[in-house]
Amino acid sequence: MLALTENVTDIVKQLADEVPEISALRIATEADGQSLSVSPAGHAEADDQVIEQDGATVYVDGPASELLADKVLDGGVDEDGNIQFALGQQA
Repeated sequence: MLALTENVTDIVKQLADEVPEISALRIATEADGQSLSVSPAGHAEADDQVIEQDGATVYVDGPASELLADKVLDGGVDEDGNIQFALGQQA
């Protein structure tokens, strides 16, 4: 199962606190089957895996959950306030 770093859980919790319509992030597979998108979400879709960690929620669609099963999601905010995400291998 995808693991989340403290940075990501902090980002998700802050988004949820600031924007009431957002309760989580959602990671979904793009049409090519290999690319992933990350977007704010208000609810899970029918086939989503729900990951709850340290008060943060991330929804991962079915195909993406298979790709990310052994990964860890990290993130940060740059000087301009843009959120950046990165994937790494779980230890």
